[in-house]
Amino acid sequence: MSQIEAQKRVLSGMRPTGRLHLGHYHGVLKNWIKLQHEYDCFFFVADWHALTTHYEDPRVIEENVWQMVIDWLAAGINPGSAALFIQSKVPEHAELHLLLSMITPLSWVERVPNYKDTIAKSNDRDLATYGFLGYPILQSADILIYQAGNVPVGADQVPHVEITREIARRFNHIFGRDSGFEELAEEAIKKMGRKSARLYREFRREFMEQGNQESLEKARAMIQEQQNISLGDRDRLFGYLEGGGKVILPEPHALLTEASVMPGLDGQKMSKSYNNTIPLREDPDEVAQKIKTMTTDPQRVRRTDPGDPGVCPVFKLHEIYSDESTLGWVREGCTSAGIGCIDCKMPLIDRVLEEQQPMRERARQYEENPDLVKSIVAEGCEKARTIAKATLEEVRSAMGLDYR
Repeated sequence: MSQIEAQKRVLSGMRPTGRLHLGHYHGVLKNWIKLQHEYDCFFFVADWHALTTHYEDPRVIEENVWQMVIDWLAAGINPGSAALFIQSKVPEHAELHLLLSMITPLSWVERVPNYKDTIAKSNDRDLATYGFLGYPILQSADILIYQAGNVPVGADQVPHVEITREIARRFNHIFGRDSGFEELAEEAIKKMGRKSARLYREFRREFMEQGNQESLEKARAMIQEQQNISLGDRDRLFGYLEGGGKVILPEPHALLTEASVMPGLDGQKMSKSYNNTIPLREDPDEVAQKIKTMTTDPQRVRRTDPGDPGVCPVFKLHEIYSDESTLGWVREGCTSAGIGCIDCKMPLIDRVLEEQQPMRERARQYEENPDLVKSIVAEGCEKARTIAKATLEEVRSAMGLDYR
């Protein structure tokens, strides 16, 4: 697959560590729902990644897997628009992980920020394992096995995409130089025709000498439009552009998602570890009760005491769910003691339940028919594995492991 074709594909995954909540919906799933209509999307359950930190209690992972898929479907992920699959059901991930680990310097893995941070914060479990050390390479394999050009991530996850780019670049440099690569690339340039060949050389020189990214993109687009060159020549021309070898594993790009910090019931970031979440499919009465009992401005002891919305966890949720008219009503009513805290919470309850209602309705058919969920995942696994097998064949051939 060329770099241009790779840009049409998106890969993203989640670890099955429990039921999803509104923080997941606003931070990840809303973006997935948008992307599924714009790209060729592959969304996977990262069960092997869950084992890197929860290996001592794997029994909970299976139940979490199916419940998380139901949450995805309930949120609006359409299996007709995106492939949903389980990581461990596509063993090619593991083989590519092994092969990439052969060429990845240990220092690259150790410098990933989340590696040291997670170890420092995990006093309750032993993460001094080979599996946890190697999880950045497994993440790279997850992306590269599908030759996905785009990986939707938050700013804190960009280093994982960067190490994937470095690993792909190193792999292509080591294994993409078939015998006589430069001579073959020069012959391929001539096949483009005089005008296109001249433009290609100009664009390549501008990128190699000046780092002109626009010239690189123009050259890539021009190669993609060529009708009279073979796939092998096309791959060589893509690799030759950047001074490397044949592109076997296209470098992915981080598709930055808009920062979304969903406040929890206590005003902190919504997280299971803080026990402050509202699950996507929570019973309406439970949702209403949770919001009604939320802590408000601690200075507002009596109904007649004026409050400060700026320090109130409830107002942080209003900023997510309420329109300007309601926000104005809350500010005025709170600061003047014109409304009580329960009055303030009622429109918020209505908005949250309104958002969840279609999720509960969509979830019902999957909750009542587990086989339907399994068939959706089986179909996604089949689609994913077809692509993964093709990529691995290219990788094995490049590394001299096809033994034909």
